[in-house]
Amino acid sequence: MGDARCCEAVTASEQFADGLILERALDLLSAAAEEAYEEAATDNDDLMANVAYAASYSSSPSLAVHVLAEAINAILPAASGGATDERAAQVELLRDIFGNPFRPLTFDLAWLTSDVLALAHGIYEERAFDRVPILADALQDAGCDNTDILSHCRSEGAHVRGCWVVDLVLGKS
Repeated sequence: MGDARCCEAVTASEQFADGLILERALDLLSAAAEEAYEEAATDNDDLMANVAYAASYSSSPSLAVHVLAEAINAILPAASGGATDERAAQVELLRDIFGNPFRPLTFDLAWLTSDVLALAHGIYEERAFDRVPILADALQDAGCDNTDILSHCRSEGAHVRGCWVVDLVLGKS
């Protein structure tokens, strides 16, 4: 996202989800992201501003569905042959956050060993997503044999805060 207001709104949304800031603070940054979105829409510029606005709009019903819909709308032109490197990267980020909603999985609580929890917590708090493949090893050592979980953790793609596996381990999803 090119606009600082959008970046701040997404960061605030993460902090609100973790209980670190009050809804009023999020609302102020959401208003700034809305301004960025309105400017981008009139300039036919960066539509990801809409995603930032949606993510920071805490009173939105079905927030995750709303953010996903806005993200898909922002990257939809990539599906019609106009794909760019940036849009391909955005699609990859969506996969990291939402996984495959058509393949539900069962997560065994026995996999939540102290090593797994410590790794996931460190990855989340320190944004140390280069450690996600190590999380796969720890999960496998704990008995996890789910190929979706393990292959996602070991994938070459980018991992970000909100990675569905890290959130699953930490109980944030």
